[in-house]
Amino acid sequence: MAGIDLSIHTQEMLAERNIPEAWVWQTISAPDDTWRGNDGNFHYAKAIAARQNRVLHVVVDDDKTPNRVVTVFFDRRLKR
Repeated sequence: MAGIDLSIHTQEMLAERNIPEAWVWQTISAPDDTWRGNDGNFHYAKAIAARQNRVLHVVVDDDKTPNRVVTVFFDRRLKR
């Protein structure tokens, strides 16, 4: 996605957690929910039908240029 990079950590987590990169871009471009976290980062959440509607949580540092995805994970605390 233009203007957003994946951190090395994010790339490693995608591989380790078997999360397709396309799901990250879908979550950012059409999230079910967004919020500014206490960490100062922007958070995106989206239920992923292919994973039984588990919620993918994508964290973006928007203070960097380009913006950077710092981590991605399925968030058990968030419910669809």
